[in-house]
Amino acid sequence: MPPDPEEHSDPAFTSASLAAEAALLEARLRMLQEEIDQTDAGIETLSHTLRLLHRDASALADPPDGARHCDSSG
Repeated sequence: MPPDPEEHSDPAFTSASLAAEAALLEARLRMLQEEIDQTDAGIETLSHTLRLLHRDASALADPPDGARHCDSSG
């Protein structure tokens, strides 16, 4: 909206201006939603990878019973 409401008192102009602004905002909203979706997918992929790495690290740190090797001779 212009600073002076009397400057553009034509309702058709105001409607067209608001419609154009709404279209731009909707396009920007779609772009942001796509970026959020991509970020969510990246977070999910990273979380999955971290869970796998944690599981693998835990398996290496805690071998099953009887699988530990003793270095001392006895």
